[in-house]
Amino acid sequence: MTDSQKKSRYGYLFALFIFAIIMVLIFNLISLNKNRFQKKEVAKLYFADNISEAHQKIIDNFNTKYRGRIEVVAVNLPFTKFTTNVRKELIARSLRSRSSRIDIFAVDQIWVPRFAKWAEPLAKYYMQTDLSKIIPQALETCYYEDILLGIPLYIDIGVLYYRDDLIIDTAEYRHIRQRLHESILWEDLIEYGLKFYNNKPFYLFQGDNFEGLICNYLEILGSMGGNLFEGGQLKINTSKGRSSAQFMLDLIYKYKCAPPEVSTFIERESYYYALEKDVPFFRGWSSYLKDIDIQGQDPEKVKHLRMAYLPHFAGYEPVTVFGGWNLMISKYSDNKPEAFEFLRYIQTEEAQKIMFETSGYLPILKSIYSDPEVIRQYPYIIYVGEIMKTGIHRPSLVKYTKISDILSFYLNKVLKSEISVEEALRLAEETIASDKLFLR
Repeated sequence: MTDSQKKSRYGYLFALFIFAIIMVLIFNLISLNKNRFQKKEVAKLYFADNISEAHQKIIDNFNTKYRGRIEVVAVNLPFTKFTTNVRKELIARSLRSRSSRIDIFAVDQIWVPRFAKWAEPLAKYYMQTDLSKIIPQALETCYYEDILLGIPLYIDIGVLYYRDDLIIDTAEYRHIRQRLHESILWEDLIEYGLKFYNNKPFYLFQGDNFEGLICNYLEILGSMGGNLFEGGQLKINTSKGRSSAQFMLDLIYKYKCAPPEVSTFIERESYYYALEKDVPFFRGWSSYLKDIDIQGQDPEKVKHLRMAYLPHFAGYEPVTVFGGWNLMISKYSDNKPEAFEFLRYIQTEEAQKIMFETSGYLPILKSIYSDPEVIRQYPYIIYVGEIMKTGIHRPSLVKYTKISDILSFYLNKVLKSEISVEEALRLAEETIASDKLFLR
């Protein structure tokens, strides 16, 4: 065998050797990837919230987009069955057990400090440009101790609803409608109601022992220039605090514009009562008329409902309390990157428009409030944006939920005439200061 033949043979064998190695590597890689893809399961995200029609549409859209990779599974905690307080305890109990069964959970804005210890910090997932698209009133509720722990799902505001068909036949229709649009004084609303409704209930609010009572109380307190803080300290038993509680009681027993039943009302009951009894004015959340099954109660009446600023007292500005819900990722979740993908989708214009157009939830993106098509279809969104400027937040405190539980307990007793205003606020302040275990 000549040298050239040897070289040719060695070259051929070497090529076969290299080819064999390459084939083995390719085969192994294919086998590994095949096994990996065959064994890889779809990441299931368990999402706990009140699953409205809008929620379900968003979940379905997301699951379609991420088919084969991520699936959001709804854990429904409907407002019709669970008050905000009950939802809070159910979610806290699950997270306290370090369970990975909940990946994403919705919290009332004011719960963020309470749930901070169970939440995954989110700053690493977001660019500042992403966050700058969110309206500040919603975004600021997602931080605790300067750490981003949630992302807004939607925002809400307290508003005054009125039935246009019930006031149109009164002699002062044009005047009262203009006053409502500009923000009516409590004094004028009461005078108008007493004049035209002959001792029938003409205003409703939510007075049951729950978080909604605190929102009503803070709006009245704010509309007479008060708040829960004096000199940086939480103060419950103040002159304006007592005046606010007394005014809520007077709405029932002095002016008789609200029935005693309001002391048992959460939002749903107050809306149903207002429609059934033809009550012309009631306080509510901007989203609730589409969020719950109210349309089916009496659509002819519902279509006459209009929205306005909440009343205020002479010399002061109207005040509304911000509501709304934020989404948090459980730090015990096994699917955090996938959970973030869902949060990122929630923040898109597509998802936010679904929330607003389907269930009436106010968008958290600045761009939607100036979107020409949205304004054309829903011109009232401009007015809502103006009301939003009067908004205040409930105190962002770790112990806020306890403070709220105590204060709502005693305020509810006031509305039921079981205790005086003075004693109620004194006991509330003492109980909060004592830091003892409080049981309803």
